[in-house]
Amino acid sequence: MSLEVPTDALQVLQSEIHYEFKQVKLLIQALTHSSHANEHGCPHNERLEFLGDAVLELAVSHELFRKFPEVQEGHLTKMRSALVSEGALAQAARRIDLGSCLLLGKGEDVQGGREKNSVLSDGLEAVLGAVYLDGGLVPAITCVNFLFDGQWPSPPQTFRPRDFKSLLQEATQRIWKARPAYALRDSYGPEHAKQYTVVVTLPDKTEVECEERSMRKAEQGAAEQALRLLRERFPDLVDPTF
Repeated sequence: MSLEVPTDALQVLQSEIHYEFKQVKLLIQALTHSSHANEHGCPHNERLEFLGDAVLELAVSHELFRKFPEVQEGHLTKMRSALVSEGALAQAARRIDLGSCLLLGKGEDVQGGREKNSVLSDGLEAVLGAVYLDGGLVPAITCVNFLFDGQWPSPPQTFRPRDFKSLLQEATQRIWKARPAYALRDSYGPEHAKQYTVVVTLPDKTEVECEERSMRKAEQGAAEQALRLLRERFPDLVDPTF
């Protein structure tokens, strides 16, 4: 496989995930989107993504089990779900600038693939799958710990799944005495793996969109992003701890 990601970018990425590959070709494959593979006839990252999804769930489960020894299974499950959601993974990918290293087809690149939650989260899972194949489970768990550093849930007595739609509605009522509006902008893919793009329109006509694997998750993701925007614009009117 030809090395199309600049060597210095690969070095920076490995530094960000705190793992140096012995088989760099595994990392290259993890960064190769199917759209690029279709154009160049090379392996893509979907099998590594499949493996990385399982590695991620195990690594996060392991760390939550260690961090919260008194927490019951149901609560651990909720915490894990929040951490491994598509939106959370995409944010982790953005923190290490994964998008700039991805190999995308021309069309996918032009359509903003480097910023899509689905592409970023899948790419990050593929990288974790590659770490596991290259170095084993312990380095993969270590990598996950670095990726989520500072992002682990609050102490269990204060943790609760966040309803960002409700929080956003409360914020817009305080600011404008009006509610936000949600609309489905796009959906694509097979029924078993459909992607949904939802846009939330604030009372001042600002639009924020989010792509997720269900309508509910897309609405929650759009609401969360809108809240972060409003927190910057109206710091005195939006709860800083949401």
